Amino acid sequence: MAESNDLYARLGVSRTASAEEIKKAYRRLARKYHPDVNPGDKEAEEKFKEISFAFDILSDPKKRALYDEMGMDAAKIGWDPEKAEAWRQWRRGREASPGGGVGFEGFHVDFGDIFGDIFGEIFRQARGHAPAGPQPGADLRTTLEIDLADAVRGATRVLEVERPSTCPRCAGTGRDDPQPRTCSACGGAGRVRTTQGNVSFSGTCPVCRGTGVEPGPACTRCGGSGVVPATSRLEVRIPAGIDDGGVVRLAGQGAAGRQGGPPGDLYVEVRVRPHPVYRREGDDLHVRLPLTVEEAIAGATIQLPTFDGTVELKVPPGTQSGSRLRLRGQGVPHLRGAGRGDLYAEVRVQVPTGKEAERLAREMGKLYPEDVRSGLRV
Repeated sequence: MAESNDLYARLGVSRTASAEEIKKAYRRLARKYHPDVNPGDKEAEEKFKEISFAFDILSDPKKRALYDEMGMDAAKIGWDPEKAEAWRQWRRGREASPGGGVGFEGFHVDFGDIFGDIFGEIFRQARGHAPAGPQPGADLRTTLEIDLADAVRGATRVLEVERPSTCPRCAGTGRDDPQPRTCSACGGAGRVRTTQGNVSFSGTCPVCRGTGVEPGPACTRCGGSGVVPATSRLEVRIPAGIDDGGVVRLAGQGAAGRQGGPPGDLYVEVRVRPHPVYRREGDDLHVRLPLTVEEAIAGATIQLPTFDGTVELKVPPGTQSGSRLRLRGQGVPHLRGAGRGDLYAEVRVQVPTGKEAERLAREMGKLYPEDVRSGLRV
């Protein structure tokens, strides 16, 4: 994700863009750079990951607010509102001090909760150390193609997803010892504390590196990470009314956490295949309806097949080709809220051919009261 550190710039929108503008920008870029459209193109694949990551943050109001305030530092605290508030308190304390220092002279201040929990992991990574203790699993994204009928009615599909899963040998602990011993240095707390004058510092235990157990040999199956690659079959419920580009979230079905951490989520982007007869515009459906000359002139009741079964459509006498007949409430269910869109049948009168048809057509021509092209002028 090297193109831009500005998530708004990745989607090509301003920082004041609305949620709908962000969604439209993501859909436009996702269609352009999706791996299915660019098979084997690594640059397009990387670009798709970048815009997906940006959309994941900016489409979530809470994450977006933290990103606007803290930038990508918000990711380093796991988008945690409580840790963000601790960060704000620490920053206000620094701003209140004329010398840029702590500004709490004479008081007992514990910096461990702020620097240890919020920034401790950043410092450890900067020094080249691997993350210590349980780590949450990453969120994953995949795509699923469905038919328009599935989008209208809703459906259940089974996905095969390759993802980091909990190691079955060590149950995700990363340890080879099935009965680990409590760390003698920190008593199992995973943190140690030291005091200098009026200021108390706490940090990750250097012996167990935050796990609370004595170091031991790493699991031979996962190498100590607690996760192994695996293919899983997951059931996905597609809600009725979902549109092309819609996303279904499967909580806890992302990558497994490392060393016993919680799993991430799986985001399934739905792609709706075009239908040969019906097309969708918003929550309305449109279909071209062929009529005979007799049906258009005399009127008729047509049996019209829809995704929810056959319905009767009344054609008024004298219906012209190009007219739109409306069936209320026969469109796509609203994804949020009750009700449905409408179905529009666009009339196309089919003219018969042959000698007899020509003879009858000449007779019908006498029925026009005036030149049908009399209104054409420049």
